[in-house]
Amino acid sequence: MTMKDRFASIEGRTILYTGAAGGLGLPTVLEMLDQGARIVVLDNDPDKIEALQSAAGPAAGLTIARCDLSDLSGLAATLSDLSDKVGGFDAVINNAAIYPAKPFEDFTIEEIQAVQRINVDSGIVCVQAALPTMKARGWGRIINISSITFSGGWENLTPYVQSKGALIALARSWAREFGKYGITANAVSPGAFPTDAEKIHADPEGYARFVLDHQAIKRRGTPRDMAGVLMFLVSDASGFVTGQTINVDGGWVMT
Repeated sequence: MTMKDRFASIEGRTILYTGAAGGLGLPTVLEMLDQGARIVVLDNDPDKIEALQSAAGPAAGLTIARCDLSDLSGLAATLSDLSDKVGGFDAVINNAAIYPAKPFEDFTIEEIQAVQRINVDSGIVCVQAALPTMKARGWGRIINISSITFSGGWENLTPYVQSKGALIALARSWAREFGKYGITANAVSPGAFPTDAEKIHADPEGYARFVLDHQAIKRRGTPRDMAGVLMFLVSDASGFVTGQTINVDGGWVMT
């Protein structure tokens, strides 16, 4: 491998990736494994975990832990064990999310808090677990997966939109606080990728047309579109990029 290749390499990096057994997570995990990264996946869906294990095969760099991310004390204990097992985390990708959909007035405060616990608080626990190693190494990458819904607002998804805004705020605050340790923190805001999440829409075909009408690029996004951005942010090539929100949305939001 040339020095030029090494600049953007993720080979040998240990990445903690939550909620990565389904949706865009699974194919991006496979892309990063192919580039030599070691991935520790946290997920709680047995069917999705089985699908990831099957797709990855006997990948030496893959560790999957079934974990209830809403149990924050249990999550902290799991992360402590995993960190000891893999020698600490170089990067954290906070991707896990739930997205219950209904009118705002129909949500209970407990339901709203449940969304925040999984979508936001679990990410806070993950970063706290990774920080000691990152600080000791003088190098680290934190990536929070936000959403286009934060940029435009979205009806019937208020708790989800709220959580995605919180992840952007956390990335900015962490960027400021951890920069002196060589740690960057950014948010990635995907547009409307064709995943199972689109099943919440009453008219999926109409929604797909709506998406293309609003994008500058007239095709749907693919996992490789996301994987390329994530691998850049995990590599040395992104060392001077921090506190940013990168929209991976085909030119839907241009702000």
